[in-house]
Amino acid sequence: MERKEEATKKRMSKPLRMILKSLAAVAIAILLFIAVVFIVDKISSKIEQGKIQSYGQFVPVDGKKMNVLIQGKGDETVVLLPGYGTAAPALDFKGLIEGLSPYFRVVAIEPFGYGLSDLTDKERNTDNIVSEIHEALQQLNIDCYTLMGHSIAGIYGMAYVNKYPDEVRAFAGIDSSVPTQAGMDVEFPITTFKLLKQSGFGRLMLKLGSDPYAGLPFDEETKEQMRMITLKNMYNESTLNELGNISSNFKGAGHSTFPKELPLILFVDAGNTSNEGWIPLHEEQVKNSVQGKMVTLEGGHYLHHLRSKEIAENFRQFMQEIK
Repeated sequence: MERKEEATKKRMSKPLRMILKSLAAVAIAILLFIAVVFIVDKISSKIEQGKIQSYGQFVPVDGKKMNVLIQGKGDETVVLLPGYGTAAPALDFKGLIEGLSPYFRVVAIEPFGYGLSDLTDKERNTDNIVSEIHEALQQLNIDCYTLMGHSIAGIYGMAYVNKYPDEVRAFAGIDSSVPTQAGMDVEFPITTFKLLKQSGFGRLMLKLGSDPYAGLPFDEETKEQMRMITLKNMYNESTLNELGNISSNFKGAGHSTFPKELPLILFVDAGNTSNEGWIPLHEEQVKNSVQGKMVTLEGGHYLHHLRSKEIAENFRQFMQEIK
């Protein structure tokens, strides 16, 4: 009887051993995959670091270096401010800079955590971001200019023109954010993004995803530079801190408005369906300005990628009208 029981136990343990071996093999394979992804990311980042080409100039701000690209020699200055997460602003604005620089001096700012600028551990709230941009312009002896901002620069720009009204001649928004737009009280999974960055899986996801620059009027060299800078800056400490502050930055803007006497031109994506009442929100901003104008264009949130020529032409005409 005992022998029969022992034989039965042996027959039962054999399948169990096979299952355990299979699970162990799967676990080892997963760990090896994670290790390979991590190592490939570290090696690739090191190689790409040596391939990223410098552009613009470094300006000392708050004890760190902020990268700024200046192009054109016009009598009037246009300061370009990027939307959230634009990895290499000065390159991303390339088409718009080329359209504006024959008539204006164009200054493309790369805030801390963006482009070639340093990181910072200072809180990414609106007041700090605005003060740092202003310090960069002060270092460059630029004290009279028009701000042109994309996306969330509509929030930072509004705070900026109210803080430094004697310096800003006008504001131009490129599908710019509005304080009262819906959906900005969301909490983002910051810890998950950090893990993606540290593990190398952020790189893998970007590699497996569709080409974000497909069909856009950038030359191949610029696309490659933007791709490498995107990988360098993706989910870095400064931009993640800014992401964590987005809700409070919008809440802080509350029902703030642009100064009524400030000339205001807003380029708005005509096809924006993800933000309820997108066009009416901007119409309201324009209505509150004594010299306000709204231009709707088809082309997505990054209007300046495909409609830089129209933006430059309309902006130039607007600036002539307000003289």
